[in-house]
Amino acid sequence: FVMEKNANDKLIWVDLFDNEIGCGEKLETHVKNQLHRAFSLFIVHDGKMLIQKRALDKYHSGGLWANACCSHPRWGETLSDAVQKRMEEELGIPQGSCTPKELFSFNYFSQYEGLSEYEIDHVFLVDYQGKIKADPDEIMELRWISLEDLQVELQEKPQSFSTWFLIAAPRVIEYITN
Repeated sequence: FVMEKNANDKLIWVDLFDNEIGCGEKLETHVKNQLHRAFSLFIVHDGKMLIQKRALDKYHSGGLWANACCSHPRWGETLSDAVQKRMEEELGIPQGSCTPKELFSFNYFSQYEGLSEYEIDHVFLVDYQGKIKADPDEIMELRWISLEDLQVELQEKPQSFSTWFLIAAPRVIEYITN
């Protein structure tokens, strides 16, 4: 596997209740099965959700569909600052142009070849309709999909989606539609 350009960034290590207990480099964190803080940003507008197909050379889950932006806050960075920064870096959405709302968080573990994701994933939602410019190092494709069509795809083709998206998307859809 190939670790991306920000592999030396320090991720926030947490306990089961999301209390900070330290930090470590991105690669070290994923090789050691270390529980760490992450976030998933969901973008919706007019009954549709923006989903991304992860770049093929991502260190895991390349070529799978996921939410618009998924990343980790860095050591010393708040969740809200991290969401705003990554939204701009990965999607070209200017910082401060919209304010994502945190809906919930969940813990999950997923094993990959030589590493894992063991995260407390904080899920954010924003309604956004402005210009989007995907970073090709992160994203190979973007598409807007109706919530109805997404539900069908999640049910019929779960292997096409990332682990965290399969967990979070139904809860986000339920939140939006209720």
